[in-house]
Order: sequence, then C-alpha cells, then structure tokens
Amino acid sequence: MNAFLFTALLAATPIDLEQARARSRENTQALVALLEAASAEQDVRVARASLLPQVRFSAGALAEYNGPQRFFTVVPVGDGTFQRQVIDVPAAANANFSLGLSLTQLIYDRAIWARLDQSGALYEVQKGQAIEQRDASELEGVQRFFTLYRTQATIQVLEANVRRSEEQLERSRALFQAGRVGKAEELAAQVNLGNDRIAVATRGSQLAANQVALATWLALPGAELVSAVDPGVLRETPAPAPPLAAALDEARTHRPLLVALRQQLRASEAQERIAHAGYLPRLSFQAQYGRNGPNADVVYLEPALQNSVTGILSLSWDLFNGFSTQAATRRAQLQSKAAELNLRQAERDLEGAVRQSHATVEAQILATELAATNRKAAADALALATERFNAGVSSTLEVRDAQLKLTQSELTLLENRIDVELARFALMRAMGTLYPGEAQ
Repeated sequence: MNAFLFTALLAATPIDLEQARARSRENTQALVALLEAASAEQDVRVARASLLPQVRFSAGALAEYNGPQRFFTVVPVGDGTFQRQVIDVPAAANANFSLGLSLTQLIYDRAIWARLDQSGALYEVQKGQAIEQRDASELEGVQRFFTLYRTQATIQVLEANVRRSEEQLERSRALFQAGRVGKAEELAAQVNLGNDRIAVATRGSQLAANQVALATWLALPGAELVSAVDPGVLRETPAPAPPLAAALDEARTHRPLLVALRQQLRASEAQERIAHAGYLPRLSFQAQYGRNGPNADVVYLEPALQNSVTGILSLSWDLFNGFSTQAATRRAQLQSKAAELNLRQAERDLEGAVRQSHATVEAQILATELAATNRKAAADALALATERFNAGVSSTLEVRDAQLKLTQSELTLLENRIDVELARFALMRAMGTLYPGEAQ
C-alpha cells in the first residue's frame, strides 16, 4: 500500500456505522433544532401564565418640597360680596408612604385560551422539525460514512489489482527468461503495474476529503483521521424492500414532517379563534389592598390604621373597532387554508418520495445481483486468460483486458451494494423510521 494511504488508515480513529448514526443525531444542526424546540416550550409556559393569578407587591416612599408660593384667591366679605386677595404660603416639605398588594385574575378571555393552544401547537411544530432535522443529520452522517467506506474499499480493490499485476509481471519475466515470450510482454506487464500503482496513489486526496467530511459532521476535529469500519454489507445478501403499502402507511404515521405540518394547521386554526375572540367580551377580577400615610411608622407599624381594600370586577367588550376584528378573522382563515394546502401537498410529495425510494431499493438490489454474476464471470475469464498466457498461447494484453474487467466488475459490485444500503436508509428516512428509539 502507498505509504500515505497506509498512514491515513493505520493511524485513523475507527468509526463504525452505529457510532456515525448516533453522533450524527447530536451534531450541530440537530442540537440547534433541539434548542429551538426547547425555546418554543417556554412559550407555552408564557402563554399559560396569563391564565394564572397575577400577584403584585408594592411599597414606596415619596418626599416632596414646595418653596414659598403666592396665590390669588377670591374670598367673601361681610356684605355678601367677594373680593380678590393675595395669599402667601410658606415653604413646606411633605412625605407620603405606601404599602400595597394587588391580585388580578382573568375570568374569561377566549383569546388567551386560544393562544395557549396555539403555543402548544407551535411547540409540537418545533419538536417535529427538530426530529426531522435529527433524521436529516443522521442520513447525512450515514451517507458520509458510506462514502468514506466506499473509498477505502475501492482502494482495497485497486490494491488487489496491483497484486494481480505484480503476479503477471513475475510470470512474464519468468516466461521471458525461459524464452517462451518476448521482452515486450515483460515491459507491457511492468507498465500495467505502474499504472495500477498510480491509480491507488491518486485516491489519497479523495480519502482525505472523505475523512474530513465525516469527521466534521460528527463534531470531531477536522484534522483528526477517521476510518469507516467495515459494516459487513458486502458479505451479506441484501434484504428485500418492505411492501410499498406498508412503507406508505409508516410514512403517513411516523414521518416527523407530516406531524409538524399537522400541528402547524392546528396553530393556524387557533389563530382563527384568537382573532374571533375580538367579538366576545372579556371578564376579569382585581383586588387591591393598600396603606398610605404621611408617616412611615403609621403606615408600616400600625396595622389597625391606614387600611383600604378595593375589589373590581371588570367587563370589557369592543363593540366596534373599525372592522379590524373582521379583517383579522378573515386573514386567520386564509392562513389556515394555506396551512391545509401545504399539508395536503406534503402528503402527496411524501407518498412520491416513498415510492421513489422504494423503487430505488428494488432496482439497486437487482443491480447488485447482476453485478455479482458479472464479477464471477470476470473472475473465471481472468483465470482462463492466465492459464492461456502460462501455456504460451495468449499475450499480456489478453490477461490485462481480463484483469481490468475483473477490477471493474468488483468496483461495480461494491458501488451497487453500497447504493443498496444508501437507498434503504433513504427509504427509512422517508418513512420516518430511521430512528426507532423514540416514538414520533
């Protein structure tokens, strides 16, 4: 093996498929989506707070100074008439102290209840989008894992071809020394070996790029060397795709995107109720207890004095507000209709995506079976060409042609077998069953 490639794989941190899936579910994009969902959950608490009693305590001290004042006033005189007099008021300082406690309780406001329902729906939307992002991140991690594994396996196939070329060069050299073939056969085999070694060496940059792509996606340092552990797919017969009808049922039930869009429709319907609440009255109750006085000791230390209690039952009703409630209600209805249209279109798109992914899995399984047959035929052809060359009845060119066909058939089998797994994970993503550890 090329020294660079050997170092890149030997010193690399091994990552298996399950590790790649687990770390991808917790990468930056997925964590940001979870934080947004957590923020939406706090909006539910804020909306609920309006329905709970609002209690406020207050205390204050006021100091006021008024300088000398002069006023003009009218006063009565003895004969029953009035006259204007000037009154001078000396400077004075006043103080006022207060202590209060108020309680406000909403009794009826349909808009508040609708906002609570809406905030709950929006939280479910964010939660569904977070799950959707988690699945998208996991699928991307799976694709990057298999891309790296494909490059590693390709290098192994090309190295096997190098070893076959080395064996062919040794046979050509031995036959030339025995006088059974010409020098040209040995030189042709030597050139072929050099080209095969170049093919392996040029894969180094691709290997490094694939390692970086996987490492950064898994939140590992970009300079860290990683290697994809053989998932064993090449040694297994591909399992058949699930029935299409069952796949569609799973998608309709579990796909997070549909769950989020259904909750978005619920939030839009709640907005209709919020807007319609403008036609209805609002009822609330407020109780206030207060203490006020010019001296702090009277207000704060004499509980029997300066007390006042007030209770207010408030009913408010907007009888006419310039048709703004009517406009808001109509706008909310239109938004609900748009949300419903988006949901129906998403359902159609999802069915199409599931059908396409399902067809891709079946097509790749068939292609893998054909590639396996081709690989066996190419191996038999190389064995036959090698026997003919050893017998002196063929040339290096014939062996080289059979060798390249075998290498190509092995690479085709590798590509198709990995594509089966990628298509299967894409189908699971479309169905919403990529991560079975949590009910959608």
